This record gives sequence, structure tokens and C-alpha cells, in this order.
Amino acid sequence: MATKPESPTEPFKRALAHAARSLAETPDLEVVFSGDGPSLVGNRATLPHPPRDLSEREASRMRGMADQMALRLAHHDGATHARLRPVDPAGAAAFEAIEQARIEAIGSNALGGVRANLTVLLEGQVERKGLARMVDRTAVPLPDVLALLVRERLTGDAPPAGARAMVDLVRAEIEQKAGGDLDRLTAAMDDQNAFARIARTILSDLDLGDDAGDPTENSEDEAPESDSEPEPADSDDGEGDSQESDGSSTAETEPSESQTDSGEDQSVQLEDSDESDTTDEAPDLGDGMQPSRPDFKDRGTVEPAYKVYSTKDDEVVPAEELCDAEELARLRAYLDQQIQQFSSVVSRLANKLQRRLLAQQNRSWSFDLEEGVLDVSRLTRIITDPTAPLSFKQEDDTEFRDTVVTILIDNSGSMRGRPIMVAAVCADILARTLERCAVKVEILGFTTRAWKGGQARDEWIRSGKPANPGRLNDLRHIIYKAAEAPWRRARKNLGLMMREGLLKENIDGEALVWAHSRLMARPESRRILMVISDGAPVDDSTLSVNSGHYLERHLRQVIGEIEGNSPVELIAVGIGHDVTRYYKRAVTIVDVEQLGGAMTEKLAELFDEHPKQVARGGGFGGVLRPASRPAVKASAG
Repeated sequence: MATKPESPTEPFKRALAHAARSLAETPDLEVVFSGDGPSLVGNRATLPHPPRDLSEREASRMRGMADQMALRLAHHDGATHARLRPVDPAGAAAFEAIEQARIEAIGSNALGGVRANLTVLLEGQVERKGLARMVDRTAVPLPDVLALLVRERLTGDAPPAGARAMVDLVRAEIEQKAGGDLDRLTAAMDDQNAFARIARTILSDLDLGDDAGDPTENSEDEAPESDSEPEPADSDDGEGDSQESDGSSTAETEPSESQTDSGEDQSVQLEDSDESDTTDEAPDLGDGMQPSRPDFKDRGTVEPAYKVYSTKDDEVVPAEELCDAEELARLRAYLDQQIQQFSSVVSRLANKLQRRLLAQQNRSWSFDLEEGVLDVSRLTRIITDPTAPLSFKQEDDTEFRDTVVTILIDNSGSMRGRPIMVAAVCADILARTLERCAVKVEILGFTTRAWKGGQARDEWIRSGKPANPGRLNDLRHIIYKAAEAPWRRARKNLGLMMREGLLKENIDGEALVWAHSRLMARPESRRILMVISDGAPVDDSTLSVNSGHYLERHLRQVIGEIEGNSPVELIAVGIGHDVTRYYKRAVTIVDVEQLGGAMTEKLAELFDEHPKQVARGGGFGGVLRPASRPAVKASAG
């Protein structure tokens, strides 16, 4: 019996797994390749699938991810880290970044190959986070800068070229306040406990955190239940698909960016989370980290239903209201300049979609009717037989002409850079294409108004911090193109996605409720909602005072209600994130360059099918009813 030919990437996967076990000094380390990677849960390391045409740089990046996990297993103690980590979110993010720099420095100093792999990985992170574009010192993410400065102290390697300008913006101030303590880190590199105490002193020097006193005074509630589990690591973005792993089962756990140290399923979800982003104000926590929070599951009690603490500062705003016309035109010009080559690729895909739709619009006529349009081809019968009645014809309607499509785009910080740019272009071109085919298109975006909770959190604090407050941030829902607005008027609005400081956190469940309610108010008989996202819902302020899966649980409830009880047809495209865990009709793409093809293909599949039929009666569950209607800054159709 002939054996199945081996995939070209299998030897690389085996070598990567063996090297990781050796570096981690953990023979039973399970290395799995899955679309959920990269993440580290106990002794299970999940990595993205390598592409078939693996370049040398991509191979180094993947080795860097594996090295990062292996070094964390070998040189990091979760119990010590949890005991000494600050409670304050800002301090916790910086503390985690410093610890990760220590872990990587140990491996870099010992092995030149590890140093090279981690350098390639770091350069990719710098590019993805957009650190090269940082020009405002008040917007500099201190956790990233501290990690680079600590790396420089411990290894002698200067920050990558793309991040040097950003580091130089605040280097002098940090050196003045904490330079002496930074110098002390080198001698304590191999002692995590001593190193962490010096890190706490550095945070105190920089006024990061409100608990910079004796670390031993931290509450016992901050410690994880299992001391053996690793803490989150700062790594590059996960890329992969849903293929089977090399001899191991695909990861069955569902780690998300919102998972924490507390609870039974401690995990490390690497990169691709909003906490690693850089905008006008640094987010609260480091990658994959959340502060100590209630865990209702572990206490055996029922978790409260999803609720909103305050909606008075939420807003639904047309894109043109968020910046002046001149800046909007400049941002759109920048968008067009950056993606000229990519635009042509998406245009070809959109043209194929248009041809498929127009093919379904071939005229179909009913003849020999008593009224309608006069059938001139049969006038000869009147001449041959004057008593014959006139013949009329009627054009049959095309089903999908009475259709509206909403494209809902995740505007969270992890989409910054090429992902948000490609999403904007794809939405733009598809809107133009569907408009030609008489299909109405609406383009929406969702984010929050601020990091750290904004006005809602401030009001909660003033009220004495009542327990279980629910969502603690101010929503910002953006209308880039209303369904009735022609494409030529709305195209400039999509440039807003390129604006620095716009992309913050993402509360997906309420965004879906909002987009769904807009669709249900439309007169079209067929309604399609397409969601573009690159991660699970994350809002530090909300998750810091609720359970770790609070937002994700609400998202699943909303999706279930729409898919089960609503006439709206829901589809999703995940960028480097397995959205098939949430949506029945979904696709996960490895590379953002695949977004245009995925969107057009999914829409084409829907138009080839019959519209969704839902039993009438019963209405929708409360999960699809917004708590209140946010203020709309201007009429958007």
C-alpha cells in the first residue's frame, strides 16, 4: 500500500518541534500547528502553520516564536511572576514587558541562532505595531520602550532600526529617572525574584502604577491557582490556517486575547491583541494579560448577565464628523498611494464577482400577458389576424436586486497598519462593485472612544466601584458609508481608518447588535452582514472587573441569536484569528493579502444560494436589543 506523500513543510515542523523541546529542556513539550497559534498553555505550544513557499525570513520568524515559548518554559516561574506583578494595569503591562525581555536575553546570550531568530521576530513586531511612525512622545508605548531598553542593557543589542526614533523620544527622560536601576538588571538576570524586585523599583521611578511599594504586600487573590502555568509572552502575530498538525491533534482549547492568569485555563495568547497597540494613549495591559478579576466559574456561582454600566457617552458618528474635510482627503490620498498594487488585485476579484452577479441578471420575460410592455415581436399577428389581441410582456425581477449588504470592520488597535488598510480598500472596491449590480452596501466600523474605560469608568469610580458593573467603556460606532449614500460621496470617508489614534479597543457583541438593528430597519427583503475582525473582543477596563470571558460570552450569545432567529445572513472573515469558533459561516485567512479574495468569494457563495428563511413569530431575544440608543452626531441615512 502506497504511503501518502509528505507535505513539503513537514520536515520543518519536526525540526522546529525538536528544537523547541531541547531549548525548553522539556521532553514532553507538545508542539501543535494550528490556526489558533501562537499560544502557550501549560506544556502545549501552538504555532501557526508555515506557508508552503517558506522564505528564509519567515522561517526565522517562526523559529523565533518557538524559541520564545521554549525560553519561557525554561526560565520563567509563573508563581513568582504573579506574586510580584503590580496590580495597576499600566504597571502590569510594563512589568510583563521587562520580564519577557529578561527571558529572551538569557536565550540570546547563550545561542547566536536564538538571538538571530528573536531579532527577526522583534523586527516584525515593530513593523506590525507601527512603532516606526511614532513621532509624538506622549503617544509612545512605555512597555515597548522599556522592553527595548532592557534588551539593550542585557544583550548589548540596540533597538531595531524601525524603533530607534521612537525610543530616542523618551530615552533621556527614562535614563534620568531610572538609569541606575536599569543598570542593576544585568547582575540579576538569572534570578527572577531579584530581577522582578528591581523591575518594580524601575516602575516606581517612572511613576507607573499606584502600588509600587513592597511587592510582598500584594493581595493573595492576584496569584494564579496553578503555580506551574506560564505567564503571557510578547510575541509576533499568529498566522496559520486550520490544517491538521504534524501527528498531533489540532488545538482544542480556545484561548483568546482576553484570557488571564486566574482560573483553570491559564494560557499565553501571543501578539494579535489590542493590548500591544500604540495610539494616542497606551493601553492598560501587556499582550495576553488581564488584571485580577472575579471568576464566577471557579466559585461555582452563576455569572451575571451582560449589562452596560453607562451609555450616555456612547456615540454613533459619521466618519466625516471625526475629522475635517481637508484631513479626510489627505488620508484618502495616503490610502490610495499605499495600496495601488494591491488595489488592482482586488479589482480583478471584484470584477469576477460582478460578472457572476450580472450573469444572474440576464433578462427573463413572461410573454402573452394582458398588460405590461407591448411585445413588438408579435405585432405581425395583428396584420395576419386583425381580431387577435395585442400581446404584452413583463420582465421578471432578479432576486438579489432587493438586497442590502453591511460590511462591519473591526477598528481595534490590533488592526493597525496593513490589516486596516487592506480592509478599507476591499470594502471600498466591493461597495463600488455591488452598487453597479443594484445592491445597496453599508460600511460600518466599531471601536471605543478611549483606552482605560473613558467616562464610563470614571463614573463607576466616582460611584464607589460597585461590583459587577458590566461594560465599562464608551463605544464609538462609525458610519463610513450609509446604505443610501452613493459610493462616490462616501469613498473619502474610508481614509479615516488611516488616522492615528482612531483604533482602540473592540467590543464585538454590541457592535453586532448595532449593525443588526440597522439592517433590520432596512426595507430590503434580503439582508447580509459581513464581519471583518482579527481577534476576540478585548476591553481592559471591562475585563478587569468582570470575568475573563465576559465579552466573548456576550459575543457568542449575539451570534447565536442572529444565526438562529434573525433573517439577517451573517458571515465573518478572520484575519489570523479563528473566527470559525464563533460563526457558523466563516473563513479564517492567514495573510491579510487574502482578504479581498475571501470577501468576494463569500459574497459570491451567498448570492448563489437562496435567501435565508427564518420562522416568524417570537421575535428576537433580549440580547439583540441595545440597552439604549447612543447619540448620533449627524444624520447618516
